[in-house]
Amino acid sequence: MTVHATDAHSDATVPNRKASGTARSQGRSTQATIRFVAWRSIALLVLSAIPLAAGVVRLSQLASGTGITSANARFFAAPLPVVLHIVSASFYAILGAFQFAPDFRHRNPGWHRVVGRVVGLCGLLVGFSGLWMTLFYPGANGNSTLLYALRLLFGSAMVGATVLGIITIRNGDVRGHRTWMMRAYALGLGAGTQVLTLFIGELLAGAPNEHSRALLMGAGWVINLAVAEWNIRAYRAAPARKLA
Repeated sequence: MTVHATDAHSDATVPNRKASGTARSQGRSTQATIRFVAWRSIALLVLSAIPLAAGVVRLSQLASGTGITSANARFFAAPLPVVLHIVSASFYAILGAFQFAPDFRHRNPGWHRVVGRVVGLCGLLVGFSGLWMTLFYPGANGNSTLLYALRLLFGSAMVGATVLGIITIRNGDVRGHRTWMMRAYALGLGAGTQVLTLFIGELLAGAPNEHSRALLMGAGWVINLAVAEWNIRAYRAAPARKLA
C-alpha cells in the first residue's frame, strides 16, 4: 500500500490538533473555575456585610455609652462577651472567605496555614461567646424557647465542627479538615443569611411573631449547612490532595 506524503502529514498533525484543543478546553475550564471561586469569595463577603455593619454600630454605641435602651442594656452591663463576639466574627467572616479559594490557597500555603490558625481561634471565640450570651444575657432570646434551643444547638455545632477541623488537620487529614471547617464557617455566617430569611418572611407574611422569627432564623442556619454540604460533595468528587 502506498502512503502519500500529504496523508502522512495529515496523520501527524491530528494528535497535535487534539492536544491543542484539549489544552484550550482545560485552560477555559481553569479560568471558569477561578472566576467562580472569586465570585464565591465575594458573595461570602457580601453575605457578611450587613451583620458586620450592625456589629460596628454596636461597638460604637458601647464605646460612646449612648443609645442605651431596655433591649440592649445587657450589652452595656457586660460588654466583654459581645465585643469578643463582634471582633472575632469580623475576622472570621473576612479572612475565612479566602480560605476556601483553592487557587489562592495552593499558591500561598504559608499564608493559608497562618491565617487558618487565626480563623480557627476566631471561630471558637465566635461560638463560645455566642453560647455565653445565649445562656447568661437576660432576655437574649425574648420569650422564645425555640430560639433559645436553636442558638444552643447551632452554636454548639459550630464549636464542635471547628474543634474537629483543628483535630483533623493536626492528623494530616486535609479532606476532613476542609469538610469540618466548611461546616463551621457556614454556621458562623448564619447571621448573614438570617437577614435574608427574616426579610423575605416579613415581605411574604408580615412581621413575624416570636415563634415564626425563631423558625426564620433557624432556616438561615439550615440553608447555610445545605449549601456547605453541596460544596463538600463536590469537593469529595475531586482527587484528594496530600498535606503539603
